[in-house]
Amino acid sequence: MNFRFAAKVAFVVVCAVVLPTHASDTLTLRDAFQRVADTHPDLRLFGPRRDALEAELERASLRPALFGGVEVENVLGSGAASGVSGAEVTLTLASVLERGGKLDARRVLAQSRIDTLAVEREGRRLDLLAEVARRYLAVVAAQHQGAIARMDIDQRDQTVTAARRRHEAGASPEAVVLTAEAAAARARLELARAAQAEMAARQHLAALWGERSPTFQVAGGDPLALPEIVDFAELAAWLQRTPELARFVDERRVREARLQLARSEATPDLNWQVGVRRMSDDNDFGLVGSVSIPFGARGRAEPGIRAAQAELAGLEIEREAAGLSLYSTLAEAHGRFEVARLEAQRLGEDVLPRLAKAEAAAATAYRAGAASYLEWSSLQAEHAAARQQQLAAALEAQRALIEIQRLTGQAFVAGPGLQHNQGATP
Repeated sequence: MNFRFAAKVAFVVVCAVVLPTHASDTLTLRDAFQRVADTHPDLRLFGPRRDALEAELERASLRPALFGGVEVENVLGSGAASGVSGAEVTLTLASVLERGGKLDARRVLAQSRIDTLAVEREGRRLDLLAEVARRYLAVVAAQHQGAIARMDIDQRDQTVTAARRRHEAGASPEAVVLTAEAAAARARLELARAAQAEMAARQHLAALWGERSPTFQVAGGDPLALPEIVDFAELAAWLQRTPELARFVDERRVREARLQLARSEATPDLNWQVGVRRMSDDNDFGLVGSVSIPFGARGRAEPGIRAAQAELAGLEIEREAAGLSLYSTLAEAHGRFEVARLEAQRLGEDVLPRLAKAEAAAATAYRAGAASYLEWSSLQAEHAAARQQQLAAALEAQRALIEIQRLTGQAFVAGPGLQHNQGATP
């Protein structure tokens, strides 16, 4: 399975939503992805960890050491053994003959740990990509909240102008003008709030690659352009290929290697020794040797074998629990996406057009003296609230979409609607 490819294609939907054309003074989501991939310590840490595991593999591949020794007998005693003239000197070479496949078992275990590290890195990579997408989306959300605030300011300014004209004509009291000005000031407050939120969101995004004073501008996009996605059944099938479950495959290899290593301990090793001895009587030389084997190796290895078997048996239960958790999270995220997408779509197709027409009619009626300021102002407030509700629903859908892609590690746009709507404003 190519998890590197899966990591690269993950979050393509979000990229399409918030990425316009590249510009030299703007930061796109792909740029943010690349900065995090190049600099984030959580990913760079895997390099030293791999180096350490490769060193472990090299050590596990070593055979038992050879021991050289010197043995001196019949020296510094009494009688014939006094002094060193009657000394017998033996030079020895000793080691351990490993049996039961211990060397191969150590190698397999060390290599399995290296293989597991690769899957772990891809899982962490997907988590970081998801976090980048969330923080980038927060910046885009603040931009669109500012756009809604500017639209509200334009409408409120029109109300202030109309109220002043009616007041100058003696058709309405000054309180109406002051109320309209207060509503316009509140709209400007929302614009300032959105600008401050955008600045804070950019700072939060830049913190992912260690930038303390970000000067970039985020390339805008349209969070309202929500794609069609594949059926939930297909999404659930993709879960089987996600790194969060794939790591259990490599973990199984690790635990199987541990079991094999534990079983190899049941076969006792042979301790051997050979040497040359110099005889003190006639200065002759003779060969010496010995072989020893420990007793009870199987009994000593049995607890380790049982522990390794228990760990291997528990792995399937762990995978089942993880699968249920991932399935539940995917179902929840898919449900949130569908509900939020439906809400944003209905607000855009049914609610907002009617409110826009009602507001325009109320403006005409107010200027003609056929409607009160309260009626017009209420429709303006309701129209702005509906735009905010639509944006909130779209952002909720985008966040759910990021979570779905984090879980599956796949891109799954189904239809051209997203590209068609790209670049729209609230």
